[in-house]
Amino acid sequence: MAVDYAVIIIYLAGMLAMGWWGMRRAKSKSEFLVAGRRLGPWMYSGTMAAIVLGGASTIGGVGLGYQYGLSGAWMVFTIGLGILALSIFFSARIARLKVYTVSEMLDLRYGGRAGIISGVVMWSYTLMLAVTSTIAYATIFDVLFDMNRTIAIILGGAIVVAYSTLGGMWSITLTDMVQFVVKTIGVLLLLLPIAVIKAGGFSEMKAKLPTEYFDPLGIGGETIFTYVLIYTFGMLIGQDIWQRVFTARSDKIARIGGTVAGTYCLIYALAGAVIGTAAKVMYPKLPSPDSAFATIVKDELPIGVRGLVLAAALAAVMSTSSGALIACATVANNDIWSRLRGVVSRGGEAVEGEHDEVKGNRVFILIMGIAVILISIALNNVVEALTVAYNLLVGGLLVPILGGLLWRRGTAAGALAAVSVGGLAVIGLMAGYGILANEPIYYGLLASLAAYVIVSLATKPTDAAVLAAWRERLAGRGATAEEPVHEPATT
Repeated sequence: MAVDYAVIIIYLAGMLAMGWWGMRRAKSKSEFLVAGRRLGPWMYSGTMAAIVLGGASTIGGVGLGYQYGLSGAWMVFTIGLGILALSIFFSARIARLKVYTVSEMLDLRYGGRAGIISGVVMWSYTLMLAVTSTIAYATIFDVLFDMNRTIAIILGGAIVVAYSTLGGMWSITLTDMVQFVVKTIGVLLLLLPIAVIKAGGFSEMKAKLPTEYFDPLGIGGETIFTYVLIYTFGMLIGQDIWQRVFTARSDKIARIGGTVAGTYCLIYALAGAVIGTAAKVMYPKLPSPDSAFATIVKDELPIGVRGLVLAAALAAVMSTSSGALIACATVANNDIWSRLRGVVSRGGEAVEGEHDEVKGNRVFILIMGIAVILISIALNNVVEALTVAYNLLVGGLLVPILGGLLWRRGTAAGALAAVSVGGLAVIGLMAGYGILANEPIYYGLLASLAAYVIVSLATKPTDAAVLAAWRERLAGRGATAEEPVHEPATT
């Protein structure tokens, strides 16, 4: 294992080095939070794919393949569909807004009265997303070093917090690009073909497994529909995803680069399901489907390759964890704390008081990072935490966000009603039906939609001046000037 350990240690050291390098570039709020809004197509595509393909997509995707066969690809597949839909239909408009958070977009659209409540909901989502990613370190470090769960979470979490705090989005972007390359090599180019060969090829896999393992809908229509509601729609509105859209140099790059990233996700989804199916042939009686990834890596891969594939799993977890962490800190600082102390942000520029924006956001990343590590140590059920996060996000924020983009008659009162009714309905229904039940997201989303439409129609239309300013921003005109850019765009 010495060679494998060396590969992992070099990888982790590289992450910290990139955090230090990123710190030298992040000299302004724009540089720190959205990489100066100047990522080119290749870097944008890689970082977008990295943020959405985390531990759940890698370890969990293989586990679903182990349990259901090829139809286990649907969870990650719906994530890819969400990125494609976001990129094709909405990313250009989102990029042109020149904001930092989803709540700022809601303020622009509805006249400055929807932000703080939506900020609290978005903060809860990003916090739990960061927690679930951080918990996954325990699984990987247990395979690598037989490490205690708490120590594993502290070690993995501390590395992510360190490079995220140092350089903000620049550090995260650079590390995500490395993580994207490592995941591509480790999972797609190495683990996938080795797993299929070790299982005897596709003909042997078909001979040894039930036919439902090769049914594309074997996981069940209701499950697929729920995945679409939670993950496809979740990709359309999450702060962690939007914050990556904000980094694009132009709306064209956001659209094309995101389309490439979404297509990559579809390929990654199928690869994970095939690896899990191969693992089922080799290890038909594993105690848990989620152990399929670690088992096949530990027992079937040669020295060195094993370290690289485990680094790929670590990369997947780190990319999602760091993206969720900076999103959580951005929302906490810009949408909640700034409002509580009387500083309002319009289009990404503080309008009251002068303070060190980079330092303030850096402090919030550190605080949120420590909170994430502590919650991760105390929490055990990753699936339930992730379900709560996505249910709150989609149930509370999907309708007012998409409504604001698509329906001119939507009002601030309707948006607030949608967030409040949808969020409370989801929480109440999860308490009644159970956290993992499908009903909370179904009925919560319907309640949010009904509240939005009814209250919007019953209240005075949004002021014409607000809508005019909104249209100007969507068209890429009238945005508040950003900090000046002194360095060339990044491809």
